Amino acid sequence: MLASLGIDTPTLILLCLALLLALSFEFVNGFHDTANAVATVIYTHSLTPAKAVVWSGAWNLIGVLSSTGAVAFSIVALLPVELVINVGSGAGFAMVFALLISAILWNLGTWYLGLPASSSHTLIGSIVGVGLMNSLMSPNSAFGDGVNWVKVEDTVKALVFSPLIGFIAAGLLLLVFKAFLKGKPELFAAPEGNKPPPWWIRILLILTCTGVSFAHGSNDGQKGMGLIVLILVGIVPAAFALNPSASSDSLNHLASSASTYAVALEKLPGSNGPPVAADLSHTQLTQFLKAGKVTDTIWPALASANGRVAAGLAKVDSVSALGADERRKLRMDVYLVSETVARLLKTKQYPADLDAKFAEGYQKSLKGLTNFIPLWVKIAVSLALGLGTMIGWKRIVVTVGEKIGKAHMTYAQGASAELVAFATIEAADQLGLPVSTTHILSSGIAGTMVANGSGIQRETVRNIILAWVLTLPVCVSLGAALFGASLYFVLHVLGVH
Repeated sequence: MLASLGIDTPTLILLCLALLLALSFEFVNGFHDTANAVATVIYTHSLTPAKAVVWSGAWNLIGVLSSTGAVAFSIVALLPVELVINVGSGAGFAMVFALLISAILWNLGTWYLGLPASSSHTLIGSIVGVGLMNSLMSPNSAFGDGVNWVKVEDTVKALVFSPLIGFIAAGLLLLVFKAFLKGKPELFAAPEGNKPPPWWIRILLILTCTGVSFAHGSNDGQKGMGLIVLILVGIVPAAFALNPSASSDSLNHLASSASTYAVALEKLPGSNGPPVAADLSHTQLTQFLKAGKVTDTIWPALASANGRVAAGLAKVDSVSALGADERRKLRMDVYLVSETVARLLKTKQYPADLDAKFAEGYQKSLKGLTNFIPLWVKIAVSLALGLGTMIGWKRIVVTVGEKIGKAHMTYAQGASAELVAFATIEAADQLGLPVSTTHILSSGIAGTMVANGSGIQRETVRNIILAWVLTLPVCVSLGAALFGASLYFVLHVLGVH
């Protein structure tokens, strides 16, 4: 069986370990982010903890299953390109182990202290640390090469602005509730003992919990999915290199677009000469993606890689018609052409005499062939999130409900924060941006406390902000250190190269 998959026993062991770590990351993610979704319904006794966790888990699953995958692959785009295309190598395994272990360690530490830290920040910091260490260890690389700084910038902006949106919008929404629902004083009361709120408030809070759970699954749940697919593609390319559900029409359309694009590229300097060898064109395109600088070698390399895409897809009606080695090689070319065109367009270095609109559409079609998530991966991730929530929900729920504000959270405050969190995460999901459920919801609670005149507990808020500030530098350092250690272990102890 292993021979049919094209892997040996040591590689199978590393594959299992990598998948276990990816699911463990999502399991710990459940401690933090999913716990925020159930905080209000548990704290207000709208649902018992057992029912709340099962309900939230079900809607996380629905959110994961309905997700587009855009967030999953925006996370993958942050990784060093040479490690992404060689993830089945020793260095690729070391990358996966380092970033997941460092993220898990920081998440466990902040959870133990009851601090709602961001799993998104944690993972992104770890990825940057791996990229920086990889650039130090790679010959002929400048420090920082290989880190997709453009994507990092977009992601960090989303993570910085989303808690500000949560703070302001939740506070304003609470004021709107107060202005228009003056005749419902029970909405603005805090829970009393174990007494559940009135039925209509329970329904409101259950609905907001449902929304946040769904949004969390559709955004945060994708982070682990992207890494799992990356692992599978690198180690079992015969089964996962290309989207097996790609239709005959889509493949034929993509082949036609590749041929059209090949004609367009002939206008560029050096592109109508002899094709560049596959290995050399891969090296040249990878170097561009690492450094982001256009050189004369880019255009012939891009034309050659695109020519191989056109040839590989010619008269192909099904991915299954391609051999395992053909799929692996075709994925490499599709990935590099797609990422190169995307980077050229993003950095405004795309040739002015070529049709940028056509290139953008072609690039999206190429991504559809490589960016896919199997159903079983979505189910496994959602189950890991749900199990994590069941075990670790209490510490975060207590912090959110009682320790952010000087007064206990009221029903209206919980509903306001969760409504804003749901809307913000859904918007980020449509844009393919990873955001932190933890940051948005915790900031929203703080915003409602300020708007309510309750005040905030400075020590708790200070500790939360300190954890947020330290997350990136600590995880960058952890990711870098663990990458070096993991690389030594994989290469010299296990002998995987």
